[in-house]
Amino acid sequence: MNATVGPFEATQMTTPANLDLESRCEHTLELLLTHRGNPSAEVERVLADDPQYVPGHCLRAALIVRADKASGRSRLADSLAAIEAACPDVRDRMHRHAAAARAWLDGDPALAAERYGAIVGDWPSDLLALAVAHALDFHLGQRRIMRDRIARVLPAWTAAMPGYASVLAMYAFSLEENGEYDLAEQMAKRALALDARHAGAIHVVAHVMEMQGRVSEGLAFLSAYESAWQDGTDLSIHLAWHRALFQLDANDAKPALATYDARISVARPSDMTALADASALLWRLKLRNIDVSVRWRQLADRWEKLALTGARPFYIVHAMMAFAATSRTEPAAQALGALQRIDTADPSPPLTEDALALPFCEALLAFASGDYRSCIVSLTRVRHIANQCGGSVAQCDVVHLTFTEAAIRAGALRLAEALVAERVAERPASRLNRLLRRRLRVESQHRAAA
Repeated sequence: MNATVGPFEATQMTTPANLDLESRCEHTLELLLTHRGNPSAEVERVLADDPQYVPGHCLRAALIVRADKASGRSRLADSLAAIEAACPDVRDRMHRHAAAARAWLDGDPALAAERYGAIVGDWPSDLLALAVAHALDFHLGQRRIMRDRIARVLPAWTAAMPGYASVLAMYAFSLEENGEYDLAEQMAKRALALDARHAGAIHVVAHVMEMQGRVSEGLAFLSAYESAWQDGTDLSIHLAWHRALFQLDANDAKPALATYDARISVARPSDMTALADASALLWRLKLRNIDVSVRWRQLADRWEKLALTGARPFYIVHAMMAFAATSRTEPAAQALGALQRIDTADPSPPLTEDALALPFCEALLAFASGDYRSCIVSLTRVRHIANQCGGSVAQCDVVHLTFTEAAIRAGALRLAEALVAERVAERPASRLNRLLRRRLRVESQHRAAA
């Protein structure tokens, strides 16, 4: 198969109208890859102009699957029916896009990732399939597969090809998630050399600097590129969250709260990704005994208005942070009910995100009620999968932070010392980790004196 054909080659007789639609789909794909604009709105306009345009339906399906949008399931089903009717040959690339998206619709994201990845294997320049496979790998915690999937297609790409900066940015992120920080930063900066406003590449550099404890450098980097990410990208709020993490690691809660108020709390009420960032930041502040009760109530109000049934466990966990922090028992019970109960009689292993969510939610409730021993018990069961929470390594760190803080507050100093030693070994430059180690020394001295 031709490895250089674009993802939206004509599926019917070429006409000026079809060429216009193809151009618009290519533009929409660029928006998706560079995190700019509103690609979902763009594809809906394409399909409004031509409800039978198959590449438009492939793009709509990919957007819904990539974003893991439960609210888009009915639109996805409509698009899959349209693709399958127009392209009945199972070998047809558009039909294969439909088959991959249908696996997700049927509740099998791992199979969806496999099928989108198989498309990329036959068409290495199919950026749409690559972007969806990349997102699914990330959500599934398949970090090595995520890295290797892109490494396999890189030889088919050159800097002259449209979208190359986005391929580099995706590869850089997968390298970062695998702990290959130096190469990740190099790749991200190569992407920025091609597109200085690529929010995905900016995101990778911020991740690398956060993971390496390069606080001052990270804050300076985000400030230098602020005009590129502050507004108009789907990473604007998340990069503000990274700024707040740097500010917290500098042991300065005041600017972190200012970032929260100005950039994170103002997100759309229906944006679960932004609400998750808000919960993750406020929970870290709670772990430091910083009073953010008013902000918690406002955030919990927003989570309560959302239907969590069918949402990814990653989002349910972050909703639970707000419900636990505000002692909202009824919404907390509903959130627990929305989680998939693991059937121990089922021989097939559950997805890691599903297996982690319920014990972590129980730990959050225990921690918020002051029952630190129960929190430790819950997290001990799942600490081996804590880095596969459905988010990045930086996002999953909230599990380890909660475990560590619960151990300190419960007086389980040997456990706390072991957990802090792990953190310091992994990120020796982190000021937060040094503060935790100092706290433990003080606690140990007090205990010895007592």
